[in-house]
Amino acid sequence: MRQINIYFISKMLGLMLILETFFILLAALVAFWYKGNDVNSFLFTALVACGLGALLYSFGFRANEASAGKREGMITVTLTWIIFCIIGALPYYYGGYIPSFTDAFFETMSGFTTTGSTILADIEALPNGILFWRSLTQWQGGIGMVVFTVALLPLFGVGAAQLYDAETSGITHDRFRPRVTQVAKRLWGTYVFLTLILTALLYVGPMNLFDSINHAFTCMATGGYSTKNSSVAYWDSAYIDYILSLFMFIGATNFTLIFFLMQGNFKQLFKDEELRWFFILIVSTIAVTTGWLMFKDITPDFETALREATFQVVTLASTTGFATEDFNLWGSFFWMIALILMIICGCAGSTSGGLKMGRFMILCKSVNAEFKKQTHPHAVIPIRVNGNAISQHVVHRVLSFAVIYMIVLMVGCLILTFNGMDYPDAMGSVASAMGNVGPGFGSVGPVNNFSHIPDASKWTLSFVMMVGRLELFTILTLFTRGFWKQ
Repeated sequence: MRQINIYFISKMLGLMLILETFFILLAALVAFWYKGNDVNSFLFTALVACGLGALLYSFGFRANEASAGKREGMITVTLTWIIFCIIGALPYYYGGYIPSFTDAFFETMSGFTTTGSTILADIEALPNGILFWRSLTQWQGGIGMVVFTVALLPLFGVGAAQLYDAETSGITHDRFRPRVTQVAKRLWGTYVFLTLILTALLYVGPMNLFDSINHAFTCMATGGYSTKNSSVAYWDSAYIDYILSLFMFIGATNFTLIFFLMQGNFKQLFKDEELRWFFILIVSTIAVTTGWLMFKDITPDFETALREATFQVVTLASTTGFATEDFNLWGSFFWMIALILMIICGCAGSTSGGLKMGRFMILCKSVNAEFKKQTHPHAVIPIRVNGNAISQHVVHRVLSFAVIYMIVLMVGCLILTFNGMDYPDAMGSVASAMGNVGPGFGSVGPVNNFSHIPDASKWTLSFVMMVGRLELFTILTLFTRGFWKQ
């Protein structure tokens, strides 16, 4: 096996940091517009990002891109998320808004991975520039920082299919254009267009422009950061709840399908089996939750029960994590529903995290095939998705993913309980971090935060967030011996 092309890695990291500088300066511009005391924090961060980026880019300037492969892609993507989170933590830490670097890193990792867990108790005390930066990190992380960079790489004469494959490590890659940069451009175009629509719809309601932009960012990214301490509950608006529920559902849908829909191809949308399974899960869970809220007299009337059930189910299944109610008060039955939604989550190719409905669907079909083989042991029973038989390689990969997912959940839970967390809190925290959901159970529920947990647990959850966001294999493969063999 050939040596790892460190020059390619350095060049890509440098390029992405230089591009990230423009986002940091955008936050600085917002801070300047609102006359906040956070302008210097962003200017300092932009200087660090640009300087480091220029250094890395110059080191790898003459990199031979033709010799770069999957290993370089996986290392680059992993290092990108780590370096971006270190750089992204600087405005919080340098400006004194989050005095602990552990907390600042946790907040930034939660942002870029679109998890939405926070250590902040008084969000409304932060200046608008910092609030905008929190939302912007989630918006970038939603469709993927690396995918954005890949879309711009032709401007620099660089090809980077390796980065796209490592960043979007789903079940299969559904490329609707022959060139990967064209795929990235179409995805980002769709993402930006939907964000603009949502901003306008929120602005028509009770939100002002600043809040509308921030919530559009974090909703489309299925991230869940809010500008208010009480999250979406601050507005107490049925209009806001239903609009956000709709767009959270869209954010949890395969963006390739959304692109086809915007091109007028409705057939592609309706024949997608994964989307049908996801829709059935959402509708049935909303019905059960609505019935539960009415049965337990938790809500005063049917419309309120339906609205609260819809919002809470969609925010969990899409891994957004907005809050309108404290579901800790809904009883252990809903906790189990919430845990199931946190693990299954949205569709492949969406901005949501978790196991993904596509994998869950293949797992269910695999189990069904095994039951049939008990009666007909010599039968060949193909597993079909959208009417097409999928290869055993894909099935084995999905089974491996599910096993590793459960192992990471258990190991993460063991570490958190060792650090003193109660089992329900630990399980909810790890499941939330793995699925990039945001709120957990108990002391880290939707109306609480993660500030009180030990630093070791915060670093553990930060790692789990990144593993979950990059869908296990991209990061965990780096810890295998064979990966580094020459």
